[in-house]
Amino acid sequence: MNKMQRALRELSEMDELAARKSPVHALHPAAKLLTTIVYILVTLSFDKYDLSGLVPMVLWPALIFQLSDIRMRTCFYKLRIVMPLVMMVGVFNPFFDRETMLTVGSVAVSRGVVSMISLMLKGVFCLMASFLLVATTKIDELCAALRQLHLPSVLVTLFLLTYRYVGVMTEELAVMTDAYHLRAPRQKGIQVSAWGSFLGQLLLRSMDRAQELYSSMLLRGYHRHFHYADIKKFRLADGAYILMCVLSFLVLRYLNVAEFIGGLVVR
Repeated sequence: MNKMQRALRELSEMDELAARKSPVHALHPAAKLLTTIVYILVTLSFDKYDLSGLVPMVLWPALIFQLSDIRMRTCFYKLRIVMPLVMMVGVFNPFFDRETMLTVGSVAVSRGVVSMISLMLKGVFCLMASFLLVATTKIDELCAALRQLHLPSVLVTLFLLTYRYVGVMTEELAVMTDAYHLRAPRQKGIQVSAWGSFLGQLLLRSMDRAQELYSSMLLRGYHRHFHYADIKKFRLADGAYILMCVLSFLVLRYLNVAEFIGGLVVR
């Protein structure tokens, strides 16, 4: 199995995760979308030096992982390429902000180190929340929820077709890669001299496939209005979920839970 086939398999695994049955999967897509947006906004609103206040924000994704029956290691594995890039944000802070902020034993910790860790955690928490949204909501239902929130249909359709077309292009890329290796079995990877023709062929295949897909959509009745998934009505439980989550986020934002618990323990 080559890299393209593994990537295609991971895409199908995400669809399989979204098709599972759990209390989180049963929630209205708009409720999960709004909750995720609020969580990300609250997480990003923490000051870069407020590390103790930020850490308890991990409680919400940890709880959702348990309720949705999705392993946390699955999240980190799926995001293994993106997560290191996100964690690079603020990596140079310790070199520019060297003022001592606190002391752990005999080790002085600078403000730059604290801000670096804080920025890394923000990125990780936001990625975890985004992964949970995609892993517990089918893409068709998510697009339907976006339309219910009055997002322009052009953007929603573009998002849906792009998501679907990634799988199609991955299949084309896998076929081309296999064909190349059959013609050059002793080569490791694709030679630099062949990159131009390879990308050109991919572009031509992409244009042909896009035309075929568009023609198929027209034959099935597409006239600038895409039919998204039929999702169930917004229930009282969905509203209660949003309310409880938002209130929890606000409590974690304005009450330093770590310091509060620490103060109780010290007493």
